[in-house]
Amino acid sequence: MIGLDIIEISRIEKVCKKNKNFINKILSKSEIDILNSIKSEKRKYEFIAGRFAAKEAFMKALGKGVSIGFSNIEVLNNDLGKPYIVYYGNLYDNISISHSKDYAVAIVII
Repeated sequence: MIGLDIIEISRIEKVCKKNKNFINKILSKSEIDILNSIKSEKRKYEFIAGRFAAKEAFMKALGKGVSIGFSNIEVLNNDLGKPYIVYYGNLYDNISISHSKDYAVAIVII
């Protein structure tokens, strides 16, 4: 199965500024630690948008929709920077995340 998602980075920025709890609903503790290590505010929103798109794409690939919850999915990077997903102890590494000036996109193949 294939899942694909694209999101406007500005949309994520607006939601984050409006709803301070949004990040805690979307990101895991490990992802929040990574986010907190990022210096650039622009890069922080790209990171959040990329994780959001990756989790949406993963849910689409599973065929579950958003019913499994964002916080149960963790998107991390290996030592070379390649993203992978951890979902209930299972590892999924057929994932790609990309950013442009305005958008973040992710694709997941299961």
